[in-house]
Amino acid sequence: MEHIVLLLFSFFTEAVILWQYASNLFTSSYGSKIRLALLSALYTILFLLSLLEQTGLNVVSFFVFNTVFLYMLFKLKLLLALFHSAIVTAIMGISEIAVLGIISRFFPHFLLETDAGLVFYTVFSKIFFFAVIYLLIHLFKGKKLNQEQYDHSELLLMLIPVSSIFIIFTFAAIGETSAFAQPVDFMVTICAVFLLMVNLLVFGINQYNQKKSQEYTDMQLLLQKESDSVEYYEMMLSQNENQSILIHDIKKHLQSIRLLNEKNNSDKINAYIQQLMESSDLKETSKICDNEMLNAILCRYQRQCNEKHIVFHTDIRSGTIQNIYHHDLTSLFCNLLDNAVESADNIPDSFIELTVQKKENSPFIVIILINSCRSTPVYDLDGLPVSHKANNGRHGFGIKSIKKVVKQYHGNLQMYYDNDSGTFHTIITLKQ
Repeated sequence: MEHIVLLLFSFFTEAVILWQYASNLFTSSYGSKIRLALLSALYTILFLLSLLEQTGLNVVSFFVFNTVFLYMLFKLKLLLALFHSAIVTAIMGISEIAVLGIISRFFPHFLLETDAGLVFYTVFSKIFFFAVIYLLIHLFKGKKLNQEQYDHSELLLMLIPVSSIFIIFTFAAIGETSAFAQPVDFMVTICAVFLLMVNLLVFGINQYNQKKSQEYTDMQLLLQKESDSVEYYEMMLSQNENQSILIHDIKKHLQSIRLLNEKNNSDKINAYIQQLMESSDLKETSKICDNEMLNAILCRYQRQCNEKHIVFHTDIRSGTIQNIYHHDLTSLFCNLLDNAVESADNIPDSFIELTVQKKENSPFIVIILINSCRSTPVYDLDGLPVSHKANNGRHGFGIKSIKKVVKQYHGNLQMYYDNDSGTFHTIITLKQ
């Protein structure tokens, strides 16, 4: 029974170590739940095979199942998956042989004649295995060219497994020279197991904090981008106002030109007209809707669609979004239209249709966005599309920003893909 419990403990630890190794170094192709399910299934089979007590079969199975996990669930070529699986398998075997040699050399009595010896051997070997794997993670991550930021101070965490090995070594030395009395024997054994669990837990929490810190940084960058966009559109509004002032004053400019003409001063007339023509206030603007901020936003995306040969059609009913703050308009419509333009790009006869209207006899407005889309997107648990970009951990904040605005206005967000028409639909309701 004790042998089976130790086997379960060993395979659980090895699965956690493989998870840390793969998650830190490679980009996953599926969500964490799918990865966890497959990893659990593979290591359950490994545990059952280990009951046959065939060492060769255990090693080959460990190598093959790790390869399957890396190749199927991460964006790795088969040769690269085989390479990293071989590394993990070799380190696992070397750690067990090395620890067995150390204990046999220095503590043969403790290993062979005490109940705690096998537990200490198992824990010692897994901590050694974990320490080497973590060192490899550090080395491989430091060499990745696409690693935006990497904190080398993480190497200090190596002190934890090194200290744990020293503590295990000390316990084994004490056990070799003097037998542990009950219940001290059991307590020391539990302490050894806890040491390994603390190692795994500390490094797991460290990875979680890193992920949350990166998400926070990306969100701050997104907020800064949206703030800059608001300033940009406010500048466009100011330009439109200057244009209106210039048009209002055009009569006075014509009177000045007439006075110059009466004096036959053609050079000054030409210079005056050239100055007016080059004025930024005379640049063409479009009237798409009655909301100045949204109109500036839509004008920008209308120009983008014209450049990309995407048909851009809007139907914005009067007075529907007057109660939405400018920064929320920017966050909502810029992220919606960014995704729509990206999806519709390079598709023949592509189009984007945006409709904003008020729901009759209710305080709700309805925003409907339909755009061409080449393929069915992948959805998360909330029914929202997942970013298909290479590093999806650094993307997807546009959808989060949209959800934030919808939640703020007590609304509802629905997205779906229509296979028959090849279009992606977004339906949003907001309470004014």
